[in-house]
Amino acid sequence: MPEKDIFQPVMDKRKIHDGIKLFLEGLGLEENDQHTEKTAERVMKAWTTEFGKGYWQDLKGITQTFFVDETDEMIIVKNIPFMSFCAHHIVPFVGQAKVAYIPKDGKIVGLSKIARVVDHFASMLQIQERLTQQIAKYLQKLLDPMGVGVIIEAEHFCMSQRGIKKPGSKTVTSSLIGVFRTDPRARAEFLSL
Repeated sequence: MPEKDIFQPVMDKRKIHDGIKLFLEGLGLEENDQHTEKTAERVMKAWTTEFGKGYWQDLKGITQTFFVDETDEMIIVKNIPFMSFCAHHIVPFVGQAKVAYIPKDGKIVGLSKIARVVDHFASMLQIQERLTQQIAKYLQKLLDPMGVGVIIEAEHFCMSQRGIKKPGSKTVTSSLIGVFRTDPRARAEFLSL
């Protein structure tokens, strides 16, 4: 299935609100309950302003690139915390991302911008494998570096809190592009750090 343009606004606040209201009714909850009477509005607001920003946020405005004296040394930002929602169950998964790239022709991006890229793609209904690939492919396209490496380690509540119920279990995914895939030394250095 081809990926749609993630930079186009696609949210319909009324449908989100009405869908949550119907969900609550399906659970048998009373609309006038003091704890849930505004839940549909709160959920709609959370998804249209925070949780779902990856569907409408334009990354071009937050990932300005720079040029420095030529460097070809690895740049790593690690232990970037994130939270996303499983596309299969709409429950959270939380973890950390490790992102590295080797600049080409001195083209770099601000360090905090890497964390913003992680947050952007995590702010959608996701599967961890796709999230890892999206971060790597975006940075490859933005920077055209010699290589990009992304490793994500996360705990999925759909596995730890339901189903098999294995709290503390972690899933690790990686995406290696360019020299991180083709050069064993670059890959080994990234994985060791």
